Amino acid sequence: MATQTTTADTRKSRQGERRVVSNIVRGSIGNLIEWYDWYAYTAFSVYFAAAFFPSGDQTAQLLNTAAVFAVGFLMRPIGGWVLGRYADRRGRRSALTLSVTLMAAGSLIVALTPSYDTIGVVAPVLLVTARLLQGLSVGGEYSTSATYMSEVASPGRRGYYSSFQYVTLIAGQLTALGLQIILQQLLSDTQMESWGWRIAFVVGAAGAIVVLWLRRSMDESESFERAAAEGEKGSGPARGSLRMLLSYPRQCLIVVGLTMGGTLFFYTYTTYLQKFMVNTSGIAKPTAAWINFFALLVFVLLQPVMGLLSDRIGRRPMLIGFGVLGAIVVVPSLTLLSHTSDPVYAFLLMVGPLAVSSLYTSISAVVKAELFPTSIRALGVGLPYALTVALFGGTAEYVALWFKDAGHESWYFYYVTACVLVSLLVYIRMRETSDGSPLESEAKD
Repeated sequence: MATQTTTADTRKSRQGERRVVSNIVRGSIGNLIEWYDWYAYTAFSVYFAAAFFPSGDQTAQLLNTAAVFAVGFLMRPIGGWVLGRYADRRGRRSALTLSVTLMAAGSLIVALTPSYDTIGVVAPVLLVTARLLQGLSVGGEYSTSATYMSEVASPGRRGYYSSFQYVTLIAGQLTALGLQIILQQLLSDTQMESWGWRIAFVVGAAGAIVVLWLRRSMDESESFERAAAEGEKGSGPARGSLRMLLSYPRQCLIVVGLTMGGTLFFYTYTTYLQKFMVNTSGIAKPTAAWINFFALLVFVLLQPVMGLLSDRIGRRPMLIGFGVLGAIVVVPSLTLLSHTSDPVYAFLLMVGPLAVSSLYTSISAVVKAELFPTSIRALGVGLPYALTVALFGGTAEYVALWFKDAGHESWYFYYVTACVLVSLLVYIRMRETSDGSPLESEAKD
């Protein structure tokens, strides 16, 4: 009898684990498409910059596209608020479905908008509109996806499973870069600048249709369903409300502090560096794309390894490791990269800092989720995070190009270092968030 009970328990455990993996996979594929659409903009901006803005030098056109990239980030706090609130009230699955719909609409607008030479100022206006929709989508996608993956993950393995959020986030960028490389082999530079770049946005819109179907079949997280049932019986602030969020000021400030340096470092080495290689190092566009592709591929493979490590040693030691190494590596790596056009050397100067970044990215989502109770988790993760990313991550390219245009490009290197040091202070002072238990509906003090 005892043997039969043990066998049944084992079978039930395996079925539960398979269900977890199934939900993580379906959520992750949707996450990949969302971030593919987001990063297709920066990957192909070197080709479509001239299509949306008046003729000028390359730096000026890239500066304009970087400004629009930053504008998209300004919508991320609104997305974090609106979709985070929606996720805490209506469910994680519904919010994830809505976010991918908004992203698809933005990609379709970019793909179909005529050039500046055809419709004049309406072209950049439509480009900004598309990025606003995509910013709204990504603002909600990050928080809801982080919340969902942490809630459906098995206890003691949240770091590992949650790391797949950044696996798919970076895989989305890799997919955009991979498509860019393929198109570069098939089309001339003239064709790429004329119409080839539009293919990337058509692909993104089409992929979103598949994601809509996948996300409709995902399970809702048990944590949300339990919190929703308890909330109907209780009183106090409504789930997902700003009033409830204000009850957790310390947790919100921790999210801001731990994100500040991490997001700026991440966007410097994953989105800006391709432009840096082309515009500063003088590396050819196709070569820069290959360097970025292989460096990001290594970066992807590091995420689950670091996530699994965090389940063993805790989140805080890894964040401190990122803060120390990140502050050391920025200035020398970017300085050396600015003086080389050797592809292998450039790859090493990119992949080294990305390995350092993985100490942060692999656990960024789960650390934030572990700070808040279920009833406010999506909004608690989303709003302070999105505000910080908008201020620091979203402006990374613009600030870097502004310094370059002003003749002081190296000042940007020290700016990134300073922000990482600020985050390091937060990592040192914060408490460990992981205890290996299921995510509960009570926040930690």
